[in-house]
Amino acid sequence: MEDRNKTVPKGFERRPDEKHSVSRDDLKRAVAQTVNFRPGRGGPGRGPAEIEKAENVKGTARRMLQYFSGARKQLAGLILSVVAVTLLSLAAPAMQGSAIDSIKAHDWPQLYRCAALLLGIFVVNVGANLAQLLLSARLSQGVVRRMRHDLFKKIDNLPIPYLDTHSNGDIMSRMTNDVENVSNTIFQSLGSLVSGVLTLVGTVTIMFLYCWQLTLVTMISVILTVLVTKKMSGVMRKIYRKRSALLGELNGHSEEMITGYRSIVAYNKQRDVTAEFEKTSDTLAKVSVKAEILGGSMGPIMNCISNIGFVIVAAFGGYFAYTGLITIGTISAFIVYAKQFSRPINEIAQLYGSIQTAVAGAERVFTLMDHPDEDNSGDKTLRDTKGEISFRHVNFSYIPGKQVLYDFNLDVKPGQKIALVGATGSGKTTVVNLLMRFYPLDSGELLIDGVNINEIRRDELRRSTAIVLQDTFLFSDTIGGNIKYADRDASDERMKNAAKMSNIARYIERQPDGYDTYLSHAGESLSHGQRQLLAIARAVLADPKILILDEATSSVDTRTEKKIQDAMVNLMKNRTSVIIAHRLSTVRDADRIVVMDHGRVVETGSHEELLAQQGVYYALYQTQFEGKAI
Repeated sequence: MEDRNKTVPKGFERRPDEKHSVSRDDLKRAVAQTVNFRPGRGGPGRGPAEIEKAENVKGTARRMLQYFSGARKQLAGLILSVVAVTLLSLAAPAMQGSAIDSIKAHDWPQLYRCAALLLGIFVVNVGANLAQLLLSARLSQGVVRRMRHDLFKKIDNLPIPYLDTHSNGDIMSRMTNDVENVSNTIFQSLGSLVSGVLTLVGTVTIMFLYCWQLTLVTMISVILTVLVTKKMSGVMRKIYRKRSALLGELNGHSEEMITGYRSIVAYNKQRDVTAEFEKTSDTLAKVSVKAEILGGSMGPIMNCISNIGFVIVAAFGGYFAYTGLITIGTISAFIVYAKQFSRPINEIAQLYGSIQTAVAGAERVFTLMDHPDEDNSGDKTLRDTKGEISFRHVNFSYIPGKQVLYDFNLDVKPGQKIALVGATGSGKTTVVNLLMRFYPLDSGELLIDGVNINEIRRDELRRSTAIVLQDTFLFSDTIGGNIKYADRDASDERMKNAAKMSNIARYIERQPDGYDTYLSHAGESLSHGQRQLLAIARAVLADPKILILDEATSSVDTRTEKKIQDAMVNLMKNRTSVIIAHRLSTVRDADRIVVMDHGRVVETGSHEELLAQQGVYYALYQTQFEGKAI
């Protein structure tokens, strides 16, 4: 259970005499202040492209290495192929220099041997490069597959409070963008990093062995390359960040315009949104031109510096060759080694950002993995469930210091139909959240058939309970598959009987493929009422002992509401039912109506009894009868 004594987020303090409930928006805002949300990344609308840095690089790196334990052979093969490529790349310039010296000395047999060895080096180098690419791809995908599997398994066991207080985009970003960053870094950076370090060490060693004087001269162009690259990278990073920000703004504006097109047309604001779009688009075009010019100039500038280095090496090398310090072949090798030396420096500098981003992404993934699983304590089962429910002196708050339920007491007998009514924020849905064990109680007891809900196995509790929500979720599957989601082993006959009891069978049978009709995009083509009837059919097939109906008819027309109500009557037979409704006309036939206000039970009784009392329920009923909002 959460520590209720921790600091209350600013703006959510409660006075001792204040009595009010908390909405989900309040909950999300409060957690955003305390958890320090980071927005999901990737895709259109992304903000400035900045290098993210992990807070615990060493710890994250150690955990990442654990995912390589199952691919040691591939990792060893990758390192061997990288070493082979690097050694061959270092040997080629030396062999070229030896061939040139053989020509000068008219040693044709030696020239032929050098040419044959060079050909062999190039052929083997191609094979080693292909092996490196293949092993890098398999290694990266293997590591990411294991990481993604662990992450999805973790998401599957996250507690409801975590999902309620974290944006879907943030969670999806960890599953997609962050994991993909890790994959790309392993594929692109691991081999390049090892190769770069080996190339630097090997190149410098060979150059000093040949001629330390010419090596020092060659360092001039290398240092110049590093300085120019660093300076231009800083300038380019700023302009690319600005372009990314403008691109995100433009995409966000476009998405908003397309989504709200009806409102734009209704208010005749086409010119305004077009002018705003053109303004951002023009700015983006100007910044993009600068970015492209800077990006395109990097190559020519590097070539110019490389050519300057070539002139320096040629001039000093020629002088050293004239004095007999080195040979002409050595000059040729030095020119290649000088270019080969600067290449890994630039590559490692460019890899730094991607490695930092990947480590930061891995840290975000591990942070989610380290979150405690949903409480699954309890070892008691619910065999032969009767459906008796008892709330005893229950107190609950989503946020410490902002209490929702106060000393809540409620007894529901087996097979009884109970309705919870009250104004928005009175705590009705919270009762359902506690009954489904989505949230832990602050204090008090919640009993099912006399057994504390915390002592009942979570899967047993939810197997005995079915819930029909206001916002029904259907899967991209067939109609039959959506109904059978409650029981995959159910027969087709049971499924069709459930559809008949839910008054949706005639609609299904009119479809060309009947129960095999595929619902794309999670059934967006269906009306809200049809979706609700399918959800009721799913609940019928589950055959629960406890049924929860949370605003099941609040968003449909009167005719569809009648169909849903008839279906719910069939569904509630011989079951303990808890109904949450704003439309009081839907709860008139309940065995008992419980009126809630600010987290407390203020009235209870039948429809007629509560009207006769002329209290809170009477006021709510009169308000609806007059057509006023509650």
